[in-house]
Amino acid sequence: MYRLEVDPLDLGEDVKAIGLELIDEENREPVRGAAAAQIWGRVLSALAATEPWGLDFFSHVERVAEYCTRHAIAFRRAGARCLLVEPPAEATLEELLLRFEAETFGVRAGEKLREGDAELEGALSRRGVDAYHHTYTNYYFCAVCDFENGFLTLLTRRLWASEVMRRAQPLLSDLRVNVLIPQ
Repeated sequence: MYRLEVDPLDLGEDVKAIGLELIDEENREPVRGAAAAQIWGRVLSALAATEPWGLDFFSHVERVAEYCTRHAIAFRRAGARCLLVEPPAEATLEELLLRFEAETFGVRAGEKLREGDAELEGALSRRGVDAYHHTYTNYYFCAVCDFENGFLTLLTRRLWASEVMRRAQPLLSDLRVNVLIPQ
């Protein structure tokens, strides 16, 4: 049995954030591997709902580009050292998340994604996910994915912890995942 803890985070007055932590209920260790990739894939899809979304990779971009090319996953070079990967079908998304589980990468959702955001994409190339700090309000959400350690940090002014739980719970019940706010 797994646990997805959804917890509002205090990252300062200018940032509204929600932390998601995926752990094994028995040993409280981060969930990794295929089970984690399946769970995180569903969580990302649930959070984005009907909004356009994509994954931002800003390290090892050549490896990511090669992987996406081999697996027919759409992507575009979004900056000098940034790739924006379009979310593939569920099974392919799980494989992508599993393959790059050890990497820290970002996710953006919202209409602004369709327009392109050269300023943010350039900043992602230079600063990684720290670039989201001043621009996340332009999006439905921005997220920092550290799946190797079981974390997803959601930066958003449009979602609350209760809404994250409401969206995730039905999609995770068959995977034996309890979604809750820690006490």
